[in-house]
Amino acid sequence: MLSHSEILSVLEMLRDEHLDLRTVTLGVSLLNCASDDLKRFNDKIYDRIVHKAEHLVRTCDLIGEKYGIPVVNKRVSISPIAVAAAPFSSEQMVAVAQTLDRAAHTVNVDFIGGFSALVEKGIAAGDRALIDALPQALTHTERVCASINVASTRAGINMDAILLMGRRIKEAAEMSAAKDGIACAKLCVFANIPQDIPFMAGAYLGIGEPDAVINVGVSGPGVVKKAIDRALEGSPALDLQQLSELIKRTAYKVTRAGELIGREVAERLGVPFGVVDLSLAPTPNVGDSVGEIFQSLGIVNIGMPGSTAALALLNDAVKKGGAFASSNVGGLSGAFIPVSEDLNISESARAGHLCLEKLEAMTSVCSVGLDMVALPGDTSAETLAAIIADEMAIGVINRKTTAARLIPVPGKRAGDNAYFGGLLGESVIMPVNNASGANLFVKRGGLIPSPIQSLTN
Repeated sequence: MLSHSEILSVLEMLRDEHLDLRTVTLGVSLLNCASDDLKRFNDKIYDRIVHKAEHLVRTCDLIGEKYGIPVVNKRVSISPIAVAAAPFSSEQMVAVAQTLDRAAHTVNVDFIGGFSALVEKGIAAGDRALIDALPQALTHTERVCASINVASTRAGINMDAILLMGRRIKEAAEMSAAKDGIACAKLCVFANIPQDIPFMAGAYLGIGEPDAVINVGVSGPGVVKKAIDRALEGSPALDLQQLSELIKRTAYKVTRAGELIGREVAERLGVPFGVVDLSLAPTPNVGDSVGEIFQSLGIVNIGMPGSTAALALLNDAVKKGGAFASSNVGGLSGAFIPVSEDLNISESARAGHLCLEKLEAMTSVCSVGLDMVALPGDTSAETLAAIIADEMAIGVINRKTTAARLIPVPGKRAGDNAYFGGLLGESVIMPVNNASGANLFVKRGGLIPSPIQSLTN
């Protein structure tokens, strides 16, 4: 049970520390819309999404006002389109993406996720069509997000799919060159993708999920930072175990608030409540940065020695506190370190304290991976694939989710700035080792076999 002082601290979070619910995501199954007629399929998925999500935004706003906790983003996730629209060609897949975008505008959600394929063990015809459609689909839509799972601990790493993704990412960046390759900001490549992520760009509704479901993602970097600062102001000699306990208790309170709202939204919409994702999600705003938590812990700039250990402490404490607060934990659940979306992390990259290799090392202990990383425009498709393969290997061997959201910014070089706007933020373009060199390893293709720890039955 919370003490009186902890109840007061929740009130402070609401009043002074901008506690909000980062996202409420309504999952909608589209599998019963399957058809081999494109117009019929598009009509059915549009009607179903609009019918299911027509009250989502208003309901979130009403409940947010009731509790004084704003719901920042309202989103929809759908069944993987490569499955639901398997009969269609890549050109037809683009038309499907445009229908999804139209539905998202109609119900006024920020993003719709699920333009997705699961190809960790092989690429079916529908998967290939969807992957080939990605550059056009993401360039010619505003709110559609895509995710491709190319690896899993049980299946191994599909290097054919990874090389294909390197090429499609390159094409998507070039098609949206006028906006610094923003199409790539809506595309994640995953290993061990969960079926219930509420956050974009990875959200989709898994095959084993209900017909419709509400999943929520909490916020909290600013709240955690303020809690640490307050505690150290009163007791400067607190050690790391004590700080871990403090973060854990803070995560507990934030999670309880998130679940309260999520459950009420689900009840009013008449759908089951799914999960709370415990991830600490930053924004490009001052006071809402994961990087600032590092400073409060004593690391001057994220990326300096000690950063990986600090992130491991933070990630573990958040999970422990959240797990105690909710029996329905899912999604990614950890600390995000997206470069452009976190002001402090972006500044560390700009100052040279954080390089791509250190970022990759840190992803071994956090959720989710190389996120919103702007790279030189001349980075080859093979080098992009190799970076993705490295990140997938971390996830597969460690039996965790990892992802890569890479943006080769056309016409720009390392040290230049890339601007994506809104929550996507801006970032310095990070240098890449061997950006223009050949990489025969990724060209060999095939499947990197699953590791021995996959034999768990």
